[in-house]
Amino acid sequence: MNEIKSQSAEELKKQAEATGAKALEILIEEEAEGVVAEFENPGALLEAAEKIRDAGYKRFEVYSPFPIHGMDDAMGLKQSPLGFIVFAVGSIGCIGALLLQWWTSAVDYPIVYSGKPYFALPAFVPITFELTVILSGFTAMVGMFALNRMPRFFHPMFYSENFCKKASDDGFFAAIFVWDEKFNVREVKQFFKDIGGKNIEVIHRPLETELTQKN
Repeated sequence: MNEIKSQSAEELKKQAEATGAKALEILIEEEAEGVVAEFENPGALLEAAEKIRDAGYKRFEVYSPFPIHGMDDAMGLKQSPLGFIVFAVGSIGCIGALLLQWWTSAVDYPIVYSGKPYFALPAFVPITFELTVILSGFTAMVGMFALNRMPRFFHPMFYSENFCKKASDDGFFAAIFVWDEKFNVREVKQFFKDIGGKNIEVIHRPLETELTQKN
């Protein structure tokens, strides 16, 4: 009788642990902010980026300790609009500097210097150049931060210990985030397995529950 009772208790304990593990898995999926996978080398990461792009995922990122040639095309990234923005603002600075000097020297308060014409273009080059460069540089800095949605003092990837240890050293990672329209935790995990990913991890906020303490 005691053996039967002990066996029943053991079975109940296993069932409880299984139920707890299942509940924890569901909780993690609900709190998931992305799924990250590690790849062997730069070539494998480049191929993975192409497969992720071809699978229809758009909100994903790759991480490497150094730039990988061809990664922009592999990810399907469009040309950055920053160059056009900088050109537009720089042109405004150039034209604005010329107009300001023309107005002050030839219209508002015209004075003859050494027999030169009121609008002496060579004399206006330094200020025109400086204002163009200053506005272009400032626009490039501000535009870069704005387009990259920076500053961002925390990122979901910081929840991954493996990523934080290896991303800037010898790790090659790809991550698909929750804000992608096709994002599904289980499907993304299986997808990473199919394309050769390893150390696949669900990125989620810390769960302060009894389940996490027991597991």
